[in-house]
Amino acid sequence: MYNILKTALMVISVIIIFLVVLQPSKSNAASSLSGGGADDDYGQAKARGFEAFLIKATSVMGGLFFIVALALTYLSSQ
Repeated sequence: MYNILKTALMVISVIIIFLVVLQPSKSNAASSLSGGGADDDYGQAKARGFEAFLIKATSVMGGLFFIVALALTYLSSQ
């Protein structure tokens, strides 16, 4: 069981990396570093289509990562 969960954690980690890399950037990095990017965040529209799917998939995979990591911690303490 422990080895299956370790493998699942590694697979989930790789999937999360790919999902994060596929997401488009929200703003210009240089303008957000200077502090000028905060005003632009209020006027943005909701994500639709593939971008919305990527956001939801990343959230689900993050939750799965957290649950599997907790299960591995519990099993390793036994």
